[in-house]
Amino acid sequence: MSYDKIEVPDEGDAITFDEETDELDVPSTPIIPVIYGDGIGKDVGPAAQQVLDAAAEATGRSISWMRLYAGESARERYGENLPEDTVEAIREFRVAIKGPLTTPVGSGFRSLNVALRKKLDLYANVRPTYHLDGVPSPVKSPEKMDMVNFRENTEDVYAGIEWEAGTDEVETVREFVEEEMGFDSTIHDGPVGIGLKPISEFGSKRLIREAIDYALENGRDSVTLVHKGNIMKFTEAAFRDWGYELAEEEYGEDVITEDTLWDEYEGEAPEGTVVVKDRIADNMLQQLLTRTEQYDVLAMPNLNGDYLSDAAGAQIGGLGIAPGANLGGGRCLAEPVHGSAPKYAGEDKVNPTAMILSGRIMLEQLGWDDAADLVRDAVEETISSGKVTYDLHRQIEGGTKLATSEYADVVVENIEKLS
Repeated sequence: MSYDKIEVPDEGDAITFDEETDELDVPSTPIIPVIYGDGIGKDVGPAAQQVLDAAAEATGRSISWMRLYAGESARERYGENLPEDTVEAIREFRVAIKGPLTTPVGSGFRSLNVALRKKLDLYANVRPTYHLDGVPSPVKSPEKMDMVNFRENTEDVYAGIEWEAGTDEVETVREFVEEEMGFDSTIHDGPVGIGLKPISEFGSKRLIREAIDYALENGRDSVTLVHKGNIMKFTEAAFRDWGYELAEEEYGEDVITEDTLWDEYEGEAPEGTVVVKDRIADNMLQQLLTRTEQYDVLAMPNLNGDYLSDAAGAQIGGLGIAPGANLGGGRCLAEPVHGSAPKYAGEDKVNPTAMILSGRIMLEQLGWDDAADLVRDAVEETISSGKVTYDLHRQIEGGTKLATSEYADVVVENIEKLS
C-alpha cells in the first residue's frame, strides 16, 4: 500500500497474520511503526527506540522503524490529528508502538488514544503490573504485585453514548426512559446528562478469552472477573456470567471455577489449570492491597479496568513506569500509561521506563521473549544501581540523576553486559 506523507522503509518486511493458527508470522527484520507522540513523547520515544534496537541486536535480530504521525506532529504534517495514513499503516504492519498523545480542545475526538483503539478494533487493553527492584513504592511489599490487567476497550462508558443536559436529544431520551420504560421516579427534575453503558456478550467473551488464553500460555494460576454486578445486574453481572459460560464451553478441564477448586480439589488446583473467579470491583480495590499475591490476571469492563490498573500501578511505583498495550485481531499497539506532560517536553529529563517496558510487551507479541527479558533485566539493573531520572532520584538516597537520553544509554549498556 502507498501512503501520502509517510515512507515505508526499504529494509525489512511486513508482519503477517495466520488466521488459522491465530499467530503472527514475524520476519527477522520486521517493519515496526512508531509514533513518538506529544509533549514528552519526543523524549521518551527515541529513548525507547534505542533500547529496543539494542535488545533486538543482542538477540540476533533487527527492527526497521517506520515513523508515523498523530496529534501535534500530524497537525503539522497533515493539518489533522489522526490521518488515515497512520491508521492504515498500523493496520497493515500489525505491530506498533506509540508515545502519549494529547487531545486538543475542539478536536472532534474525545481522545486520540481511544480513537486509534476503536478504528483498529484493539479491544483488549493489557497492562502488566510488576515491581522492579529499586523503584520506590508507597507499600511495604511491592514485590508481591505481579498482575496482568485485561481491560475491555470498546464498550462500557467508553463507548461514548451520552447526551448533554439541556439538549432536545437528552429530553427525548428522558421521556423514553420515564414514559415508555417506566422509570418515572429515577431521574431528578431539572437539567440532566444521560449516558448508555453497553456491555455485550460478544465484547465480554472476546476480552475474557484473551485473558484466559494469556493465563494458560504463561503459567498463571487464575483469572478474576472484576465487576459491579451486585448493582448493575444486566450489564456487569452479565459480564461475569458470560465469563463463566465461556470458561465452561471452550476450555474443558484446563479451566475450573473457584467453587470447583474447593468442592472437588480442596483448594489445590491441578498443575496447569487456571481458576476463574470473580470479585466485586470496590472490594477488589481493597484486595489489591490486602491480598495482592492471590491475583494473577484480571479481566474487566472498561471503567473498572481504568480504576484497577491505575491503582495497581501505584503499588509498584506509579504510572511513570507502568507499561501497556492494546491488542485485537492479531494486532498490537503498545503504549505507556502516562500522559504527555507538555511542560517537560524537550527537556530530556523525564522517565522513559514506561515506554521502554511497553516496548517489552511489543517484543513479547513478536515472540522475541529473550529480547523482552533482556529489556526488563537491563531496566531493573539500571534502577537498582541508583542510576535514575529526576522523578525517582528525588525519592532515593545516594543515586545518580540522569537525563532521559543518558538513562537510555545506561540501559543499553546493561543489555550488552547481560546478553
